[in-house]
Amino acid sequence: MNKIDFLVAGVGGQGTILASDILAEVGMKAGYDAKKSDVLGLAVRGGSVLSHVRWGRTVASPVSRKGTIDYLLGFEPLEALRGTEFLHPQSSALVNTQPIPPVSVSSGDAIYPTKERLEQILNAVTAKVYFVEATKEAIRLGSSKVTNVVMLGAFSALLDVAIEVWEKVILSRVPSKYAQLNKAAFLAGRELIQGAQIS
Repeated sequence: MNKIDFLVAGVGGQGTILASDILAEVGMKAGYDAKKSDVLGLAVRGGSVLSHVRWGRTVASPVSRKGTIDYLLGFEPLEALRGTEFLHPQSSALVNTQPIPPVSVSSGDAIYPTKERLEQILNAVTAKVYFVEATKEAIRLGSSKVTNVVMLGAFSALLDVAIEVWEKVILSRVPSKYAQLNKAAFLAGRELIQGAQIS
């Protein structure tokens, strides 16, 4: 059983922690020992959120060392860049294209990097970068709040875990009245990765 390390990076309010909870539970359902740890920014909503998730035969620590993450899920492009120090050359990154500019950008004290610059930085440290319009797809389905599940759907296509396991865990974690929306978001994400831009 191979060890797999994940980093989920986003901002408060994006459902990053729920996504990492789901990822950890999927690992356990798939037969792994799984642990996770959340690192929150100063503000719960709008602040940086980094969640470490680790799968393995036996996982001692929930936090990965720099240079050891196998998969990066960037719910926001700039936050994905914050996670690059944890990547290694064979890592893969899945990045949502929708920016959420931090206060420093909104106030004019900083400039948000261009998409080209984001790609350049990510490609300098990791083998595969997938860009997906997860937020746009979530809005098309009816709510930006399922962006996290669209991302998980896209990401699930990169891992060898049965789709039924993902669906069961996701539906157990969301209110029943939103079950169909979340299932649709998950399946849309799986389709989205097929046409994702790989740089």
